[in-house]
Amino acid sequence: MSAPVPGLAALPTQAAILDALLADAPLMDLVKGVYDWVEEKQPYPYIVIGEAMETPANSHDRYGSEVLETLHIWDRNRGFAQSLTIAGRVLQALDHAPLTIEGHVHRWTRFVSLQTLRDPEPPGDIRHVPLTFRIGTEVAPA
Repeated sequence: MSAPVPGLAALPTQAAILDALLADAPLMDLVKGVYDWVEEKQPYPYIVIGEAMETPANSHDRYGSEVLETLHIWDRNRGFAQSLTIAGRVLQALDHAPLTIEGHVHRWTRFVSLQTLRDPEPPGDIRHVPLTFRIGTEVAPA
């Protein structure tokens, strides 16, 4: 029996996050969509699956990865209440929740950080809330 070959976890992890968010009905009631690319005229609020950073997390007999994934909530409001409500729902959907990651075994998902940002351009009504999660995976057995 040969050991499984290591493979990048970032892309299948991104797909698993997208599936988990789209399957969360209360979240989908709050946003106009979840995307990895957005049209210029996309209605607010929405979520963009953003940057990922993958690092190896191998053990003596297994290949593993940690994926740091940033999600971006975009909203057009004068306050942060709606954006933070969406962020709270994203947290409920992902933090400590199982993910189905193709070719990998999901080990854990942990919330890392959140930041609230204002668009400085007039009229100043766009809100941006990046959230970061760390996801641990192992290559699935062959």
